[in-house]
Amino acid sequence: MRSFAKINLFLKVVGTRANYHEIASRFILFEKIFDEISFERGDFEIKSNVKINGENIILRAISELKKSGFKNELDEFFSTHKIVINKQIPMGAGLGGGSSNAATFLNLVNQTLNLKISKDDLIKIGAKIGADVAFFLSGFKCANVGGIGEIVSEFDDFVPDLEIFTPDIFCDTPSVYKKFRSDFMQNINVNLTNKFLTLKNSELLENFTNHELNDLLAPCVSLYPEISEYKNMFLSGSGSTLFKVKK
Repeated sequence: MRSFAKINLFLKVVGTRANYHEIASRFILFEKIFDEISFERGDFEIKSNVKINGENIILRAISELKKSGFKNELDEFFSTHKIVINKQIPMGAGLGGGSSNAATFLNLVNQTLNLKISKDDLIKIGAKIGADVAFFLSGFKCANVGGIGEIVSEFDDFVPDLEIFTPDIFCDTPSVYKKFRSDFMQNINVNLTNKFLTLKNSELLENFTNHELNDLLAPCVSLYPEISEYKNMFLSGSGSTLFKVKK
């Protein structure tokens, strides 16, 4: 099953919630690049073509599914199956690859094991796993996303043809948000954020600068100065992926 990337047309920080940051953002499903997740017979493992640092988010998805009442079904199935991930979405790139993998895993295991979990209930489970998982479970091509990623509202608009470029820079998302909290909280602009939520995708990209659209650009450049070389492109999320409208 394909696990697509996402792009943030804009990302505004609107507040904090304990250690988390509340955002308002326009998410676009980017279907030109994707990972693939499948199940194969064998002893349980998460087999990937790319080394994943730290705990794989799919282990969190399994844990939350078990807490939701499906422990027996998952234990039985994964006693004879492994999870295989073919990754093409760069990590540390602001494309939501980990969250997309978790969402795709939830959909695949729900389908394969016939768990009959509704989309709404899957989204509730997904919101406990990672900030962007709810968007990938929504099935929307374009959405306004709020809270810490759990509030997803479809935004019915033409999705521009975008091209992306991911420099060889790993941007650590927690570090970028931490830098924003320590040095850039004064940049929060609720009025501009509310305006962005109503504007069409084309209006956002044609009328506003990279710094206006993405509150994480300043802390990202502060931590990773080489990002500043790409002034003719927009930054997605916490970086390092940049994008522009394809001509």
